[in-house]
Amino acid sequence: MNNINQLTEQAIVLLKELISLQSYSGEEDKTADLLSGVLKEYGFDPQRKGNNVWAWSGEVDPKKTSIMLNSHHDTVKATSKWTKDPFTPTLEDDKLYGLGSNDAGGPLVSLLATFLYLSQKEQPYNLVFLASAEEETSGKNGVPIVLPELPDIDFAVVGEPTSMDLAIAERGLIVLDCVSHGQSGHAARNEGENALYKSMNDIDWFRSYKFEKVSNILGPVNMTVTMIEAGSQHNVVPDECRFVVDIRPNEFYTNEEVVEIIRKHVDCEVHPRSMNLNASGIDLNHPLVKRAKEMEIKTYGSKTMSDQVHMPFNSVKIGPGDTRRSHTSDEYIELDEIREGIKTYIELLKGLKL
Repeated sequence: MNNINQLTEQAIVLLKELISLQSYSGEEDKTADLLSGVLKEYGFDPQRKGNNVWAWSGEVDPKKTSIMLNSHHDTVKATSKWTKDPFTPTLEDDKLYGLGSNDAGGPLVSLLATFLYLSQKEQPYNLVFLASAEEETSGKNGVPIVLPELPDIDFAVVGEPTSMDLAIAERGLIVLDCVSHGQSGHAARNEGENALYKSMNDIDWFRSYKFEKVSNILGPVNMTVTMIEAGSQHNVVPDECRFVVDIRPNEFYTNEEVVEIIRKHVDCEVHPRSMNLNASGIDLNHPLVKRAKEMEIKTYGSKTMSDQVHMPFNSVKIGPGDTRRSHTSDEYIELDEIREGIKTYIELLKGLKL
């Protein structure tokens, strides 16, 4: 049997290998190959769809609940601001530098080590580990194409750098393309109907409207107009005005409910770019949340999105690393963060009864 210390050191070695392989969103084939090979070496039967790789700890028992351990192996693109080679794992003062080391390589290898440890002994649940693709772009070829391949999942632990604080709620995202219509005319004669002026009424509504349900964890639904475009030349009254609205729902509203409310209040056309990035929240009496409180783990509501937005079942977000290092040049994770992360994951999940 592998003990925690052995699995931890093996996780660090794996993280170095992952850093050395470019895995931009949509281009994760090499890291998918690596992860699939590691699971095979440990005796599991990995499955793959696209660049998503998953494995069950054993035969699925339909009488048991099912828990998913998920993190992603894609990264954002390295910027020119790096002073180190982003694809060369560099260890300095217990800090491991490299693209994806913090977001989300550290959480990924920590969850994999947890999966390997928990699989050594029967648990009161079915356990599946999923290394997902395209998380950084909320791509369609990540978690969304895997879930139909799996039996029903009851609960998920999503690995992201949270300093091992527990996110019990997460904001969703809706991006709206809005269009106000008017009638063109000559500006000198004040002809037509100015679509820009019409849009201002709706823009003011987006600025001032307050949704009724306010979350104690995430706060109110936030709506922000971020782009506007109108007119073709200085002497023509614009007959069309386009603007973009960024909306961050809380866990009390589905994206469909938010859009329905908006359409009842504005005159402009409303076109959501997508409706699948939903907010999430979990009951404070959920067994894992209660265990986290017993362990004195801090809980909070997350303003940033993860693969939780694709999960229509209970989930939490927690992992080693610091979210403030994500997407930064010279990204790193401390090895002690990985060591403590694995121990905490195991303590949270070992023998957990849902």
